[in-house]
Amino acid sequence: MTSSFPYTPTTLRTSVKPRPWVPLKRHEGHVEVPPLPFKPRTDNLLGMYDISTHIIPAANPRITPDTPVPKPPPRSKRTLAELKELGLEFIKQQVRQGEDGHSAVTDERLLWNCVNRYVKKDKETNAKSKGTTLFLVHATGFPKEIWETTLCYLLPACGVIDEIWSWESVQHGDSALLNRQNLNGSFDWTDNARDIANFLINYMPEGVETSALPIQLQQLPAFIGESRQKSGFSSRTLVVVGHSVGGCAAASVALNFPALLSSMILLDPMIDTFIGFPWEHTQYVVGLTLVKREQWPSREDALRSFKSSPMFSAWHPDVLRLYIDYGLYEDGSGSVRLKTPPIHEAIDCANLRTGRETWELMETLDENIELLWIVPGKPSPVVSMMEQVSKERVWRRPANSSNIIIKSSDHLIPHESPEALAQIMADFLHRKYGVSSSRQSKL
Repeated sequence: MTSSFPYTPTTLRTSVKPRPWVPLKRHEGHVEVPPLPFKPRTDNLLGMYDISTHIIPAANPRITPDTPVPKPPPRSKRTLAELKELGLEFIKQQVRQGEDGHSAVTDERLLWNCVNRYVKKDKETNAKSKGTTLFLVHATGFPKEIWETTLCYLLPACGVIDEIWSWESVQHGDSALLNRQNLNGSFDWTDNARDIANFLINYMPEGVETSALPIQLQQLPAFIGESRQKSGFSSRTLVVVGHSVGGCAAASVALNFPALLSSMILLDPMIDTFIGFPWEHTQYVVGLTLVKREQWPSREDALRSFKSSPMFSAWHPDVLRLYIDYGLYEDGSGSVRLKTPPIHEAIDCANLRTGRETWELMETLDENIELLWIVPGKPSPVVSMMEQVSKERVWRRPANSSNIIIKSSDHLIPHESPEALAQIMADFLHRKYGVSSSRQSKL
């Protein structure tokens, strides 16, 4: 299997001891379903896949302590050193909260996850094989719809993907609107993984149905969930695609419930030792996130502002439009605001322990799960400084693994290079599952 980075043994080590997985507990009694603060999707993608929005209760209990949400610092221009100092202090604060929380009362407040479903119209059934289902997990700061440009390139090249589910973490996008009164001042990436596992085990429908599903998906009987944990899905072949922190969460699910997954595509996942440059860069990212702008007079004003930003100007224009349409909401004051509050994005960025734990555990991942690592290769100081980490990361589980460098993209691969990403995914699916793949694309 051809790989961009040759085999590179691990030299980077962490000192963290992975914590045991906290079992999922069913919510007892009547569950009060909150009114939706957003309009559910009822449109289609390319005229080929119907789109619908659904919600499920998040995993219970939460593993983080119930702490108040910290007040964000005032917005002002800061130097690189000042941003790093701001980020470091915030990370330390989050670590202290997590350590204090080990003796805290278990947090069983009910949160909700939103998910978009894309189901193929007029699906052809094939009794000889399970249909292919994609499950997409976003990076920190972005809504579940951010994948749709990639899907628009992918789906015409992969004619028999039956269904796609696009996940949304509890403090992101529409999920954040749904949970805004109950979000915590601390967050552990493992809870995102537990939320995903809760969906895959207890709520994802048994088979792919073209008929409409209820907005609140019904919890499946316990025996189905138990069977899935042992033997996987009876009527699905699940391919999980995770980006950045979403890639770390996806890997955590695979480590704990390997029977659920057939393969995994990891886009520059935050599976890291977080020592040296990655640690310093994370401090900067957290500090920058804490002081980012979150409100504009209108969507068009926000679009103009984003286009003037070095980061957003590198995005594919269709992805930027999706972010404007689905990452912002009218806040009642006549303005638009980010659905994902910067303070909660910073909390997400600042809690790194799961990334270290997953690095330690990746070499134990079931070899039956095929791994494809997609690595950014666009020339930049960050990509250059991360090269050694990237080389070792993609070989943490050497068997049944391959990696590809996208030279047109930095870390935000689905945002900057959705067409190249779609072609890589199409080629992978074609080779592994016999899904049709069209022309080669320049990477």
